[in-house]
Amino acid sequence: MEKLYYERPYVKTFEAEVTDCKPGKKGTFYVTLDRTGFYPEGGGQPADQGTLGSANVLDVHEKDETVVHTTDAPLEPGTRVTGTIDWERRFDHMQNHTGEHILSGLVHKHYGYDNVGFHMGKDEVTVDFNGVLTMEQIEEIEDQVNEIIFGNVPVVELFPTEEEIKTLDYRSKKELTGQVRIIEIPGGDVCACCGTHVITTGEIGLLKVTGMIHYKGGVRLSMLCGRKAMEDYRKKQKIVTSISVALSAKMDKITDIVEKMREDNGHKEYKLNQLYMELFQSRLQAYPQSEEPLLVFEPDLAPVQIRQFCTLLYENQKGSAVLVCSGGDGVWQYALGSAAQDMRILSKSLNGKLNGRGGGSALISQGTFHASEEDIRKAFLEQ
Repeated sequence: MEKLYYERPYVKTFEAEVTDCKPGKKGTFYVTLDRTGFYPEGGGQPADQGTLGSANVLDVHEKDETVVHTTDAPLEPGTRVTGTIDWERRFDHMQNHTGEHILSGLVHKHYGYDNVGFHMGKDEVTVDFNGVLTMEQIEEIEDQVNEIIFGNVPVVELFPTEEEIKTLDYRSKKELTGQVRIIEIPGGDVCACCGTHVITTGEIGLLKVTGMIHYKGGVRLSMLCGRKAMEDYRKKQKIVTSISVALSAKMDKITDIVEKMREDNGHKEYKLNQLYMELFQSRLQAYPQSEEPLLVFEPDLAPVQIRQFCTLLYENQKGSAVLVCSGGDGVWQYALGSAAQDMRILSKSLNGKLNGRGGGSALISQGTFHASEEDIRKAFLEQ
């Protein structure tokens, strides 16, 4: 089989002869051709999609050196068909894959870390490294990647001989045998790879690291290149602009204003909780001490206030078990507390009877009931 995605990586349409067609899973068909421009999934790069004649190509994979196309309709062996690749999708993959090579190559060059995981998703590309990087280091690497992109250097495909490969310093995730395909980006990377790439780095456009988390002793970076990076920037720009307008603030002042609002809200919540505690203390006198269960319905309380009132009631021995509910229309937030009984057992029982969810400790549990006030009253008082 002639693999056009290597020989002519920019081919968008091609002619081929159908060599075989077999039924696949769930109404699909497995089609092979004498030549193909469809890239099969491999090396972290997703398979191409597109059409073969009137059939849609849903997936492509390689089996025993043969590229198999999963289609939604059968194709007659011996007939010639036109293959059309979803080029926007393929070029996104080429931009992001080449950009990832430069990023991984520079991280390895400067810090010695290996790329131990690579996934090219619909919305982002993730790269896992087996060492920790700071955001300052990531930004420095990002700058260097983009300098190589802006330099528009060639992306070179090499097929070294067995003797040449012995002296070649290149990245690879596993031991390789047979003919090895090497992708070299001067100043950026030398790596064994089976994916498709742009011809010069300028076609990547730009690379932007969009996130970083600590992962399995190293870091996982999220990144985007080219068109995907532009779309991501446009989306975030709209969000920032909307926030700027809503706050009547310049974009570079948004963080300061949001931090000030967060601090102000914290002070307000603290004061509000103090006022509620004063209210609950005054309400406490309305409930005598009792060894019977106590059920209280209070309007318009937040979960933290429900918990506070419940705690105050059971700690002052107003009931053997205290259930405080707030809500209405069949949905109630609750807190269930006791100094004498295990609330985990009682909460589980009530959740089962009242279509509820929640849990907690032996002293107090919280959650939600989906039931009427009457059903709650009956279920609790019958315990």
